[in-house]
Amino acid sequence: MTGHRPPVLISCGEPAGVGPEIAAAAWAALGDQVPMAWMGDPRHLPSGTRYHVIDTPAEAAEMCATSLPVLHHAFPNPATPGTPDPANAQGVVDVIAACVALVQSGEASALCTAPIHKKALIEGADFAYPGHTEYLAALSGGTLRAVMMLASDALRVVPATIHIALEEVPRALTPDLLRETIEITDHALRQQFDIAAPRIAIAGLNPHAGEGGAMGRQEMEWIAALLAEMQEAGFDLRGPLPADTMFHAAARRSYDAAIAMYHDQGLIPIKTLDFDRGVNVTLGLPFIRTSPDHGTAFDIAGKGVATATSMIEAVKLAARMAHL
Repeated sequence: MTGHRPPVLISCGEPAGVGPEIAAAAWAALGDQVPMAWMGDPRHLPSGTRYHVIDTPAEAAEMCATSLPVLHHAFPNPATPGTPDPANAQGVVDVIAACVALVQSGEASALCTAPIHKKALIEGADFAYPGHTEYLAALSGGTLRAVMMLASDALRVVPATIHIALEEVPRALTPDLLRETIEITDHALRQQFDIAAPRIAIAGLNPHAGEGGAMGRQEMEWIAALLAEMQEAGFDLRGPLPADTMFHAAARRSYDAAIAMYHDQGLIPIKTLDFDRGVNVTLGLPFIRTSPDHGTAFDIAGKGVATATSMIEAVKLAARMAHL
């Protein structure tokens, strides 16, 4: 155990999904290496999980090697794997808020969130946010836009636009949006990943990065000019690059992170390269947040077959970012 640093908090997520079992598995794999604590209702943990209820995160490091420290948050009902209970939805939302408060107060070092199910939260708690990330941004009170990074040992990639239809991407992708995405990514690489001089590769929007205007003009009309302007300001940028040639092994060695113009352009490469170990990292928040790169997996919840690899990697990365 690495001393008595404030722990990584794991929020319970949707209790009817795989969150409780992969959190327990992450503790079993890392409990003697990383101080951590889980917040939720211990009735939702897998049967046989060794846990100990604690009152404050400060107690976690002392007992983490022998039992999962649990910050108890009572839910109305037990969980039925695969079937979310609307009565438990508000508890899921409240746990996230409580975890953020503990991280922002310094009582915890980082937050690793288990998957939530937006439909269940809307139906049971009138959840008013597009997703997990937007709720975290609202809770944080931060001034930057929350930006999603998918990270693994093979690749770090940031999509400039995320969950929108492909036909909407050219309208949503503006110079201000791309500039801010690059700035937030550069800042996070310096501050949270300890990269003193980040190298960032920027994908083109169009096939072959537009091929001189033959396949699209955004690269010629403003993307290249924006990157040149930011390079003059001191950013180490490469691009706009053809997306089909920037993710092979030799190309990846030339940069520390890649910025894709839309969701699939960035997520297909990382999920192909390292599907199980990809971690969702939210940049732009005033605290560290990681998450496994998968959903609630209702179809396999409670069956003992869910892989915890992404959750384990998410906890490990949160600990590294927090210098635990």
